[in-house]
Amino acid sequence: MDDYTVHVVDDEETVRKSLAFLLTMFGFTVRVHGSATAFLRVAPTLRNGCLITDLRMPDMDGVELLRSLKAAGLRIPSIVITGHGDVPLAVEAMKAGALDFIEKPFEDELLIEAVKRAAAQLTGTADGSDDVSTIQARLEELTERERQVLSRVVAGLANKTIAYDLNISPRTVEVHRANVMAKMKAKSLPELVRMALGAKLNID
Repeated sequence: MDDYTVHVVDDEETVRKSLAFLLTMFGFTVRVHGSATAFLRVAPTLRNGCLITDLRMPDMDGVELLRSLKAAGLRIPSIVITGHGDVPLAVEAMKAGALDFIEKPFEDELLIEAVKRAAAQLTGTADGSDDVSTIQARLEELTERERQVLSRVVAGLANKTIAYDLNISPRTVEVHRANVMAKMKAKSLPELVRMALGAKLNID
């Protein structure tokens, strides 16, 4: 995609430069923005691109940015970058329209694959093999306890918190969590979140 542009929004200059360098090395055209508000000012004029944004920024966080884009009717495939403790916020970002979230620290290939998925969504070539009916069928294979664990995992709760809520041991939570990942055929937590949201699993 010759005219495809990746927009990086982060308040830290070193992060912006690092991401821009990585993406350029993989052949992408990149534009960097120092804040969410700066990006919002130009967003209405943008076409054929995706957004990579940090979740925690001083002027406007990533979730607020995505909600603002959605309210303005701007459909820009978005990827959020999050710290390990920000998973609940990352889930909120996905509810607000994010395509994916990536936990720090991450492998370069993980980000590049996410950008490629965003590009595929724009061109209408995204893999639709895991449609809602397929995901629903997998959900039906879960036991009641596995569904309870799933809803809490997707909500971003730690294993110890889930164990306390369900009155089971953390080790038992780990076993259920592994079973859920296997039955849902999810290779990562973001993929599991996408499935749950796509199937409108109640995670509130």
